[in-house]
Amino acid sequence: MARSRPALSVNLNKVALLRNARDLDLPSVERAARICLDAGADGITVHPRPDGRHIRPPDVPSLAALLAGTDEEFNIEGNPFAEAEDGYPGFIALIEQAVEAGGVAQCTLVPDALGQRTSDHGWTLPDDTERLAPVIERLKKLGVRVSLFMDADVEAMAAAAETGADRVELYTEPYARAFDEGEPAAEVARFADAARAAHAAGLGVNAGHDLNLDNLGPFVADVPHVLEVSIGHALTADALWLGLDAAVRAYQHVLADAVPA
Repeated sequence: MARSRPALSVNLNKVALLRNARDLDLPSVERAARICLDAGADGITVHPRPDGRHIRPPDVPSLAALLAGTDEEFNIEGNPFAEAEDGYPGFIALIEQAVEAGGVAQCTLVPDALGQRTSDHGWTLPDDTERLAPVIERLKKLGVRVSLFMDADVEAMAAAAETGADRVELYTEPYARAFDEGEPAAEVARFADAARAAHAAGLGVNAGHDLNLDNLGPFVADVPHVLEVSIGHALTADALWLGLDAAVRAYQHVLADAVPA
């Protein structure tokens, strides 16, 4: 039976980062979202951080309203334990605002430290299970699917399922680095094993971080059960040369070629 291609969720953080360089709504995050969706993106991802350096709290309910009533999904990433400070309402409060404004399909919970430049590791399980489980339960009561940002650790997949999460997002930077070095085989095998373990534990599998037009196809072709990829930095960079709509279509083309319908 042929596999269906993974969904493409476009992360708009870097669009917001450029906007925030000036006191202008330029480029507009909402307009970027519309262009991506019109070009065939399956969803929009944002990762609002307390320091507001890219996606800001008002962006979140606005995007939720934009996606309300569509077939595309809104995915919000972040540290679920981030508390309110300086205009940031706290992660859970922000999710509640987005649910009220139009809905959230998925929350991807990430163990970011305050001020961390970018996500660079997954949760440590079972050490983090006790504090994650009630948050996951709360989000699921809001009707939100929950994904845990995880390293490609076979042994951790069953523990991820025990938290009550619905999916894991495999942190793919180690694969991307190995691909750039011309020796991706060992990392591909490790990610494939982790994906199989997640699937066996009843979890859906997402993937993201440093995926691009060169390394995405081989990853999706060789790692089973991938339901969604989230791509932001590379797609935004490609959009400088191709245009945002063309960049979205280029990534969808790679996904379709890697996993023929």
